[in-house]
Amino acid sequence: MVAIDNMVENIRYKAQILARSNKFDSALLGSGIIGFAAGILTAMILIVVPAVVM
Repeated sequence: MVAIDNMVENIRYKAQILARSNKFDSALLGSGIIGFAAGILTAMILIVVPAVVM
């Protein structure tokens, strides 16, 4: 019985790690598009504004 309990606990632990990793990946991909758009906008401002001023 102890071996089965240890195996179940090991599976539960691995499932929790997998779920946490999936949540982290989803959050990263969800915010990645916004961050990418903000970076492109900032880069365009830094390139276009000095070009227009000169």
